[in-house]
Amino acid sequence: MRIGVVGAGRIGAHHAAVVKALDGVGQVVVADADHERAAAVAERVGARAAPSPEAVFDGRVDAVVIAATTSAHPGLIARAARAGLPAFCEKPVALDVPGTLRALREADAAGTLLQLGFQRRFDAGFRAAREALRTGRLGRVHTIRAVTSDPAPPPPEFLARSGGLIRDCLVHDFDAVRWLTGREVTEVYARGATGGAGAAAFRAAGDVDTAAALLTLDDGTLVTATATRCNGAGYDVRTELSGELDQWVVGLDARTPATSAEPSGPPPPARPWTGFLERFGAAYRAELAAFVRAARGEGPNPCPAREGLYALLVAEACETSRRENRPVRPAVPPESGPAESGPTG
Repeated sequence: MRIGVVGAGRIGAHHAAVVKALDGVGQVVVADADHERAAAVAERVGARAAPSPEAVFDGRVDAVVIAATTSAHPGLIARAARAGLPAFCEKPVALDVPGTLRALREADAAGTLLQLGFQRRFDAGFRAAREALRTGRLGRVHTIRAVTSDPAPPPPEFLARSGGLIRDCLVHDFDAVRWLTGREVTEVYARGATGGAGAAAFRAAGDVDTAAALLTLDDGTLVTATATRCNGAGYDVRTELSGELDQWVVGLDARTPATSAEPSGPPPPARPWTGFLERFGAAYRAELAAFVRAARGEGPNPCPAREGLYALLVAEACETSRRENRPVRPAVPPESGPAESGPTG
């Protein structure tokens, strides 16, 4: 099987190396708007460099992985659809709802597979917690607490095109909560804060460095989701599921960047997690392996791109709540309602 990878930045280079090592993949073609960068990645992973992103769609690949800058996602999704190619796209489909809907309609009209990159669905801890919740081991789950913390702010140029902390980071938690519980978010209330040395860059981008959201699910379960760009202890992604029978924690291990204040507590980690590629390395491999299987017709799409629309609508509601300081109900996606769609996977 021949796989094209469009985008040779940090995540694109990582995906190219992972895809090249998958069973059944014979050739990987890497493309980027910066051809020299694509050539360097191709040489490093044992792939071939295409002269341009457009050249990937010349009929010489069987599927495509889209890992370019977010603004390019809708156009590349449409190009893959018109070429009849199965596509994997890193989240988000687009930075706004209209762009997301246009891209989804392109793929739907072509009848092509479009898988979205929510890698937490493929993480061993998240999958175990989902099984525990769905089989009743926790009893009635009354509270969920989700944490996403980056160790340091990204460059200012990234902030300007990221869509903001809620859309860029907390959207992962919104998708994970839907996928874990099988429930929809009916109301949100969100706040944001900014301080410290990098405050000016965040304010210039209309963003915040720390955010918190209270979500209410359609069965009454309460969810708190927090995110920050300023967690100096390390990269921290945890989700706590608290039920009447038991409590499970995803992301609590020997590398969790936290120090216990208890005299008998565990020591601080010698090697805390440093970033998402390290923390979710195995999940990314499982995610792309699932895409290759689905592209071959050997399994279902494990994360249809429409799932990204639901998470984005929650993020948009949170942004409105943050700006207007009030509870907000997420919009219902066009052409489908929560009862019809249901979180997949």
